[in-house]
Amino acid sequence: MTTNSVWVKVDPERVIQVLKNDAVEKLAGAEDIVLDFSSVLRIDASAVDALEELARLAGERSANVALLSVNLDVYKVLKLVKLTQRFSFLP
Repeated sequence: MTTNSVWVKVDPERVIQVLKNDAVEKLAGAEDIVLDFSSVLRIDASAVDALEELARLAGERSANVALLSVNLDVYKVLKLVKLTQRFSFLP
């Protein structure tokens, strides 16, 4: 059985738009989605909300969401808001 994976590059200037639009759209037709956070140095509350919504949608669709190259500061924020268990992390 083949899994359908999608890769999304997260632009640091458009984090919220990428998460709310691009990632959600691609999640509709994928079993796995990888979000490349290599350029993102920080996230705000709106980005956290968008990640929570994406995690919720992924759970409803039984899809897996992996975050690639997450900056330590971003990881700490996700840990504080208890979102780390909802995603897998890739180096």
